[in-house]
Amino acid sequence: MATIEIDSVQYQVEAGESLLSVCLALGLDLTYFCWHPSLGSVGACRQCAVMQYQSPEDKKGRLVMACMTPVTDGMRISLQAEQARQFRSDNIELLMINHPHDCPVCEEGGECHLQDMTLMSGHTVRRYRGQKRTHKNQYLGPFINHEMNRCIACYRCVRFYDDYAGGKDLQVFGMHNNVYFGRFEDGALENEFSGNLVEVCPTGVFTDRTFSARYTRKWDLQTAPSVCAHCGLGCNTAPGERYGELRRIINRYNGEINGYFLCDRGRFGYGFVNSPERILKPRIHDRMDITIDEAEQKLRDWLTDSAIGIGSPRASLEANFALRSRVGEENFYLGLDDNEQTLLEAIVDIMRSGGIRSPSLREVEQADAVLILGEDVTHSAPRLALSLRQSVRNAAFDRVRNLKIAPWLDKPVREQQIDHRSPLFIASVCATRLDDAATATYRGAQEDIARLGFAIAHNLDPQAPEPIGLHEDVRALAVTIADHLRQARRPLVVSGTASASLAIIEAAYNVAKALPAQDRQLTFTVPESNSLGLVMMGGKRLQQAFERVQAAGRVIILENDLYRRAPVWDVDTFLQAAQQVAVIDCLNSRTAEKATLLLPAATFAESDGTLINNEGRAQRYFQVYPAPEPVRCSWQWLLADMTELSFDRLTAACAAAFPVLADIRQAAPDAGFRVDGMKIPRQPHRYSGRTAMQAHINVSEPRRPADPETPFTFSMEGATADVPAALEPVIWAPGWNSNQAVNKFQDGIGGHLRGGDYGVRLIEPSGERDWFRTIPEPFKPINGQWRIVLLPHIFGSEELSLRSPPVAERSPAACAMLNPADARMLGVQAGDNVEIHCISGGPFIVLPTGIKPNLPAGLLGITAGLPGTERCCQTHHVILKKAIGEGPL
Repeated sequence: MATIEIDSVQYQVEAGESLLSVCLALGLDLTYFCWHPSLGSVGACRQCAVMQYQSPEDKKGRLVMACMTPVTDGMRISLQAEQARQFRSDNIELLMINHPHDCPVCEEGGECHLQDMTLMSGHTVRRYRGQKRTHKNQYLGPFINHEMNRCIACYRCVRFYDDYAGGKDLQVFGMHNNVYFGRFEDGALENEFSGNLVEVCPTGVFTDRTFSARYTRKWDLQTAPSVCAHCGLGCNTAPGERYGELRRIINRYNGEINGYFLCDRGRFGYGFVNSPERILKPRIHDRMDITIDEAEQKLRDWLTDSAIGIGSPRASLEANFALRSRVGEENFYLGLDDNEQTLLEAIVDIMRSGGIRSPSLREVEQADAVLILGEDVTHSAPRLALSLRQSVRNAAFDRVRNLKIAPWLDKPVREQQIDHRSPLFIASVCATRLDDAATATYRGAQEDIARLGFAIAHNLDPQAPEPIGLHEDVRALAVTIADHLRQARRPLVVSGTASASLAIIEAAYNVAKALPAQDRQLTFTVPESNSLGLVMMGGKRLQQAFERVQAAGRVIILENDLYRRAPVWDVDTFLQAAQQVAVIDCLNSRTAEKATLLLPAATFAESDGTLINNEGRAQRYFQVYPAPEPVRCSWQWLLADMTELSFDRLTAACAAAFPVLADIRQAAPDAGFRVDGMKIPRQPHRYSGRTAMQAHINVSEPRRPADPETPFTFSMEGATADVPAALEPVIWAPGWNSNQAVNKFQDGIGGHLRGGDYGVRLIEPSGERDWFRTIPEPFKPINGQWRIVLLPHIFGSEELSLRSPPVAERSPAACAMLNPADARMLGVQAGDNVEIHCISGGPFIVLPTGIKPNLPAGLLGITAGLPGTERCCQTHHVILKKAIGEGPL
């Protein structure tokens, strides 16, 4: 610790930290632009100038940049010295010379870091009357708008996009006072984290294109704490609503999970909430004019002992538990692909009894050696990939510490990173988006990846089973990987369900178990927002439901399109055999089309619920705005006749029913939580238009919606002070209108939220299980047959985000990806159509061919989840023929 003096006040702070971050952590207001907590210091903008004095006798002092100055014991600093204040004011005046006077029409207005810093510095009058330099804007794709004339050349955008996120297509052009941040030519930004430019940029150069289409000012957005619905990582988000429409999603800081950044699927995938494909009215057969009472009565009649319920990994714990409670444990089925359920059950078992910790994303970034088995993490769990990219930098951080250089100085760290990188090894079916950061990569079929994993484990610990007949090159690679993992202090093994291989998951556990380090960690990716929670709750398999339907007759399907879970012919047979089919969902689907009774369900933005992420952390999302009548939360439809049961009681009942879920009540405060006797407002204190929003319908002001289920209120009135940071709907502080205000809610800059980050971990490492000993034989292609491998894609595989038009625009076209040798054998070239015939029978499909050089021979790669590929089942063997004509899809 060090004692420093700032403007005659003494503080105890951490020695060696950046003076700027220390000042901000102390709650002091100091202007800055180029610095960012995750990007470190480069001293480019010169806006954080302060006066430093050598001793009490030193009255002159010298100007220093706070972001480049390490804290030392006895340091004497002044933020308020006239020379420092004048320097900051003059500097920002120079930065603003070419900035347009468009604040009233700028989309960043009202949440602009540049506005905040300009006012904070005291620069309020424009003296420059000369001609401003102007730039031509670019088209950067469906996610991002570009307005280069607002740029102040802080370099934050390229530092995040290129250095932090690994992007390659955003550069700096020009020099001096005429620099340009953009692409070499117009086109969509390729990196999967490009949307973070909207929040990283301190001005309005990069803005949310999806928000622009339905723009409103920040202070007119109603918000609530939420959790991303588009993968199993549980990133925290802040959705914003206006006029009953979801307008945007921004990152919500969580020190253990997503930190300052979201992936583009999580940020822009919300469009399904406003989709014309939404189910907004109940339907019985073809009747759309039924009342809520009729729909409730019909569902009530069906919820008998003979009805079976099919749950969903994208529905909350409470909704799944409500269905399970109504149909009974014996009649509840998880609604997962059978192989996926096997994998998820194995993952839960390993996490609960394997004795190895599953890390948060924050802990992932601290790993000093990583092995990825069988996953393209960027596509299956995008935000995890960003954390893994940061873990590669740890060797450079260690190096600069040994050289007595502060690790927050960005340039020295980047220079050391050229020669010092923490090892990252990737074994996958084909090339991944993280390969550029990898020390070495391996390509193989699932069996071969698993065999490599078992070999690594054996090299780490001779007691682990050893695969027989391993190729010499693979054996040497296993030795190399084992040596790097053995030397690591914080090694990490990453695997998951995308490879559809139980052997890979078991091999990943063996490697983690064999690691000698005490801080060893093992993390698994899971496909959907509540995949882990659903399996922790437990239930029967979908195939068992298919076999049971003749005896049951009635089926209740909760937020699930079964055509994404099982072969088409199996689902068709199942739905045809059922006497009545009730579907509760928010979006139309092939399953919903065949429903006898269709009930409109609220989306995540219109409901409350608890989700469990891949590390076993339970988190609650809150209703942002009321669902339009007659839409209801899924659990409300299922418990409509139980008027005494509230959401909190339902959560408590779920916690009581399953010991492993006992702590979910601690995930968030209950509906009775108050701050000084008041609820927390969802609307900011500047919210406008309360009496005019519905004036075109009725001149009378509508009654404010009631919310008995949460500690929030649909109002701008309520407690705004002393609200727990994890419950703050709006990140705002006096003088800090942009997202940079989050520093006012943290215990330390870049650290945890004051009072603790959101959620509660339900699974901690305990016990130790035996080695997995079933090692598969090497993959051997069968002449004339190919095995289907479904490859996840960030913009094509997830069911909900694919209904968002901007995401759909970025999704790949469906194609059949082949090894070049296989393509030559079939006589096809890229773009040629091939017929795909399942060897077990059924109709064939036709897809264009794509050539993938790194895909092993004998495998047929198909992007998972795309329309037209539902009949392509993971691990099924097929016969390929060159197509003549188009054929059926």
